[in-house]
Amino acid sequence: MIFDLTGRTALVTGGARGLGRGMTEGLLAAGADVITAQRGTIPDDLQRYASELDRTVTAVRLDLTDLDQVERVIGDLLGGRQIDILINNAGLQHRDDSVDFAMSDFDRVLQVNLRAVFRLCQLLGGPMLDRGYGKIINIASMVSWSGGYRVPGYAASKGAVAQLTKALCNEWAARGVNVNAIAPGYMDTEMNAALIADTARNEQISARIPAGRWGTPADLAGVAVFLASPSADYIHGAIIPVDGGWLAR
Repeated sequence: MIFDLTGRTALVTGGARGLGRGMTEGLLAAGADVITAQRGTIPDDLQRYASELDRTVTAVRLDLTDLDQVERVIGDLLGGRQIDILINNAGLQHRDDSVDFAMSDFDRVLQVNLRAVFRLCQLLGGPMLDRGYGKIINIASMVSWSGGYRVPGYAASKGAVAQLTKALCNEWAARGVNVNAIAPGYMDTEMNAALIADTARNEQISARIPAGRWGTPADLAGVAVFLASPSADYIHGAIIPVDGGWLAR
């Protein structure tokens, strides 16, 4: 029962596709109801999956580049229900040579990957602190440690997400709110389509992964459930890599 999330409600940004979907499916299987926040809709097969488990998955439209909208949407949600788990999954990546990287692109990446993450932590963390219980899971990256390549905005934002996770841990751990982060390795998702298609770069990355393959969204399900569950009640401020051993090389 230590991984049972029955009776809990989770909000997952970008929870209907990619890595977010893998975590959403894991939370549903563990007994949670899930609200996905994104600009699109929930695929029919994800709705069917939730129904088969006698769980609910609902969508709210949310543009993370618009903090005024974020505040309105979250305010409406909290007016109607309690949210026990927040997973800040949605992210934006833009590739370009750093010398040519437009400041507008840099700012947009940080808006989605950092500023919106912090604001969501504030908006949902406040009620968690009042209750003395809550789970916040941020999504960091391998570039939280390394610099990446041609992704200066993404690297800056994900390095900051790791530090933000630790900063909030220092303030909120003693008040019953766990703030941790998952750092996915190289994942076979739409965001990495260009990287996967780059034969030379793909081979370089694959050669460094001891597990011998890129990750999939399903590989994040277990660690998300773990961090959201009572099993992780004494884990605070951790940045957990799910990378097939990439960092060990």
